[in-house]
Amino acid sequence: MSTTPRTPRSALSLTATLLTATVALYMALVAFGNITDFGTNQQFVRHVLAMDTTFKDDDLMWRSVTSKGLQDAAYVAIIVWETVAALVLLYGTWLGARNDLGRARRFSTYGLLMVMLLFGAGFIGIGGEWFSMWQSKDWNGLDAATRAFTFSGVVLLVVNLPVVTERSAT
Repeated sequence: MSTTPRTPRSALSLTATLLTATVALYMALVAFGNITDFGTNQQFVRHVLAMDTTFKDDDLMWRSVTSKGLQDAAYVAIIVWETVAALVLLYGTWLGARNDLGRARRFSTYGLLMVMLLFGAGFIGIGGEWFSMWQSKDWNGLDAATRAFTFSGVVLLVVNLPVVTERSAT
C-alpha cells in the first residue's frame, strides 16, 4: 500500500483556513441567532426600512418601506444570504483543512465576498444611506456592519495573498 506524500501546510494556508473558519463561525452564529430569535432583528429591519426613527425629512421619507410583508421578506432574504454565506465559508474551511488550497481559496473568496456585500452594500450602503439608518439613535447598525465588513475584508486579503514557496523565495 503506497501513500502519496502530502505537501506540508504553509503558515499562510493555515492562517487563511483558520481565519475563514472564524468568519464562517461568526456568520453561522449570526444566522442561527436570527433564526432562533427571529423577532429581535425583525424589529431592527422593520424600523430601518420604515425610517421611523430618522429625522423624517420629507425629501427622504418617500424611500421608506412601511409594508410589514415587504419588511419581513427583506429580513428573510438577509437570513437566507447569511446562511448561504456561512455554508460557503464552512465549505472553504473544509477544503482548506483538506489542503485543497486552490478550491479552498475560491470558495473562501466567494463566501467572504458574500459577507462583504451583505454588510457593505446591504447594511452600510442601502441601510445606512438609502434608508438613512445613520440618523437613528435607536436602530443604527453601522458600527457593527463596519466591523463585519472590515474583518471579512482583511480575511479576504489574507486568503488571496500570493503563495511564496521556500524554493521561489531563494
